[in-house]
Amino acid sequence: MSEPEPNPVTGWDRARWSALADAMLAAVRPYASPGRARITLPGVEGGYGRAVDGLEGFARTFLAAGFRIAGEGGAGLDELAQWYAEGIASGVDPASPERWVRLSEHSQAKVEAASIALVLDLTRPWIWERLSARTQEQTVTYLAEAVGDHTYPRNNWCWFRLVVQTFLRSVGGPFSLEDMEADLAAHDSYSRAHGWYSDGDERSFDHYAGWALHLYPTLWGRMRGAEHLAAPRAAADRERLDRYLMDYLLLIGADGAPLVQGRSLTYRFAAAAPLWVGALAGVPSVDPGLLRRAASGMVGYFGAHHVPDERGLLTPGWHRQWLPMLQSYSGPCSPYWASKGLLGLALPADHPAWTSPERPLPVECGDVVAAVAAPGWLVSGTRADGVVRVYNHGTDHARPGDRSGDSPLYARLGYSTATWPWVDEASWRHPTDQSVALVDRAERVSHRAGWAPAAPAVVDGVGVAGSCVDAHWIDMPVRQTLHGSGWSGRADPAGRIDVVSLVRGPWEVRLVTVVSLADGVPAEDLTLRVTGWPTVAGDGLDSRIEAVLGSGVADRLHREQVSPLGPGATVPRLQFPVQVGETVAALVTLARTAVPAGPARVVVGASTVSSSAVPSFALSSFALSSSSDDVAVVVWPDGVRTRTPLPRVSPPPPEASHP
Repeated sequence: MSEPEPNPVTGWDRARWSALADAMLAAVRPYASPGRARITLPGVEGGYGRAVDGLEGFARTFLAAGFRIAGEGGAGLDELAQWYAEGIASGVDPASPERWVRLSEHSQAKVEAASIALVLDLTRPWIWERLSARTQEQTVTYLAEAVGDHTYPRNNWCWFRLVVQTFLRSVGGPFSLEDMEADLAAHDSYSRAHGWYSDGDERSFDHYAGWALHLYPTLWGRMRGAEHLAAPRAAADRERLDRYLMDYLLLIGADGAPLVQGRSLTYRFAAAAPLWVGALAGVPSVDPGLLRRAASGMVGYFGAHHVPDERGLLTPGWHRQWLPMLQSYSGPCSPYWASKGLLGLALPADHPAWTSPERPLPVECGDVVAAVAAPGWLVSGTRADGVVRVYNHGTDHARPGDRSGDSPLYARLGYSTATWPWVDEASWRHPTDQSVALVDRAERVSHRAGWAPAAPAVVDGVGVAGSCVDAHWIDMPVRQTLHGSGWSGRADPAGRIDVVSLVRGPWEVRLVTVVSLADGVPAEDLTLRVTGWPTVAGDGLDSRIEAVLGSGVADRLHREQVSPLGPGATVPRLQFPVQVGETVAALVTLARTAVPAGPARVVVGASTVSSSAVPSFALSSFALSSSSDDVAVVVWPDGVRTRTPLPRVSPPPPEASHP
């Protein structure tokens, strides 16, 4: 009997992965400096200047080269190792015209130094040990500026200082054990429920949880110089990774698309990094064939959308180049952090991650509804169209009580593997897609960051989550830095709004109650605006929003150049008159295949409401925070009737003050 085909879903075997890495590395060589220390790709200069761009180009492609060399044990890759060794010699030489920006000269060098140190350790026999004594000494001098430097931001950057000092320690260079222990303590302070990490002390949950905060512990633990620090924590790090991956796999679409949420999305298939890390660590709960299927699905998804481009380059953008989605720190070489997604190539060909048959993703096995505790998300994946949707009541890149602006990348009510939040300047100033907002006569649209969440849960197949929002208008006089978090300005209180999401299949029933209005804000001067999923022409998605409680007027917003998925984008919306203390409800739909379109009906009231009650538009008095005994009886468009207890949410704290 013949062996089963190991890649029946994606067709991506190790040879194809290797070919991708080799092609990526070959494509950047024409843009290298004569001494190979800088790789500066064509395009708009990055926000940090050409010298930083060139360093990024070297360091980030060095990751891909390092994984290739390590996975082959150096065999047949002497020329690749020598090419990067020559670049290192030029980069660390202070007299070279191609010398690298020093860590003390620009903070971005601290990021890139970590990649260089990590790969020098990983490829030690083939690169580091073949460098001249002079170049080794200059490399140590270049990296040593990390020691005692306390200006690293308090987020995933703790690993950049730690990795560099670990390498220095292994080669007899300077290091600070106090620094190293402090960085590990900082990392541990970001640990949240079920193996998740927040990228800092805000509610900042995004892909950095996987491609940084789970990536580095596993790779660092295998570095020389980490031994006595890594051993006592290895089991806990592996356990957290294992549990995180169980949630993470829920967030991948059947077409391989990762969840479109959070900053730095131009790194694209770097989102595959935690999957390969799980294979490297040998996590017990996830089959290695499933990990490879998920990772291969991601590179296959981008490959199907012309990534890399016709020149073999990764351009700033998502599918094709699209600069408006970038953060302020992004440059033409930044996308090569996608090299992290090639980590699987560091595993030998006989590793189970390469030999185990592919296993289907959760969304390929059936419809998914799940609660992800740490980021406060409900997840709904539908097998019929392979789309995964996230309903967000816990992540805003802020703290409870903050009165900052909403980030389109974090604070929207919904994200998916098939849609993109609008990221134009107007949408940073005035929330558009997937929002609930109070709109005044001046067309100011309120923000929701700083809300108080209710923990997401699944009850009898229905996902339920909620949040209590002190809605506020933000006066933003000037355009601000696009770094991920929302913009700041003078906050004017608008009112308190309770929002509950009931989720099943492609549908969300969104219950909205204006609990109170701020002093001096009359209801007659306001509109309650509820918006749905953003789509672009030709994407094949059905995005609708319909009023099922209250008198909502439906229309659509249309705008050009707001999404990397297409030139024209549309968002469905409902507009209600503001009636304090009364609940309105909207049925929000996102589907790629035809779904039942029957009328949805809702009754909200006390726990005595029977699931057999005939839903109507009559509504008993209801406010989300008033009672833990409220329930919602819903008849969904497919005729299924559900009865779901509603969560109780406390109001947000007073406006937060942070140092």
